[in-house]
Amino acid sequence: MPLAMNREVFITCAVTGSGGTQDRSPHVPRSPAHIADSAIAAAKAGAAVVHCHVRDPETGKPSRDLGYYREVTERIRESEVDMVLNLTAGMGGDMVFGPTEKPMPPVEGTDMIGAAERVQHVAECLPEICTLDCGTMNFAEADYVMTNTPGMLTAMGSMMTALGVKPEIEAFDTGHLWYAKQLVSDGVLDSPALVQLCMGVPWGAPDDLNTFMAMVNNVPDDWTFSAFGLGRNQMAYVAAAVLAGGNVRVGLEDNLWLGKGELAQNWQLVERAGTIIENMGARVIGPQEVREKLGLVKRAPKG
Repeated sequence: MPLAMNREVFITCAVTGSGGTQDRSPHVPRSPAHIADSAIAAAKAGAAVVHCHVRDPETGKPSRDLGYYREVTERIRESEVDMVLNLTAGMGGDMVFGPTEKPMPPVEGTDMIGAAERVQHVAECLPEICTLDCGTMNFAEADYVMTNTPGMLTAMGSMMTALGVKPEIEAFDTGHLWYAKQLVSDGVLDSPALVQLCMGVPWGAPDDLNTFMAMVNNVPDDWTFSAFGLGRNQMAYVAAAVLAGGNVRVGLEDNLWLGKGELAQNWQLVERAGTIIENMGARVIGPQEVREKLGLVKRAPKG
């Protein structure tokens, strides 16, 4: 297969995520102010896109609180730093089963809500991009299933399209890409689509290069894709994604470390990714170029 390196690369910074990392590093943002400040610092370091979850400021646990999303959005938009805002819509599809001999009813940790509620903060905040986890999978923990049924994805995708918010398809395995193409074929999502290839998340696509290229080869030629790998492989996937023709994602959602024994801040991960990209002979592009590439319209602060 001929090399199709991307020469015009955008960086997404996944600022905080929804994993239980809040007590593993003091740099994982918790409050809306801290999340917004970390996103702004990442944008100053070269991230064109910031991908944001929200957390309870006291406990650091993941949250779906509309007020937190509203505050993060307003703080980012009122800053003097330009960036493309990408809000998660992955919350609300968590199913945790009981013991193997009595799996029902679901136990503590289950958070299952309807499509409209899962998209409510997107409708209110109107980011330029929001994520759409395009499938169901066993997700790391023994009895936790990330649940996104075809009906749910059709409903959520239709709402996002109607709102004029660009879905970023989160593909954790090849079947997720298969269904994403079906959503486009059905007219639920517009084409060309935007895809994030999520590598190394147990138990989705492993982060080996053969699987990665299988994912890449299943992305339609006119779509835009980005990719990331978890933990120690985060920076390796910066290089791999660029070589394969894609864009890159880094950030504390996926990796806490800058080096052995050195906890990272988001802006440092973005800065290092930018150095890798430029040393490969590519150029890091900014938010306005991303808007032009993806057909996005910049949202202004509410007056």
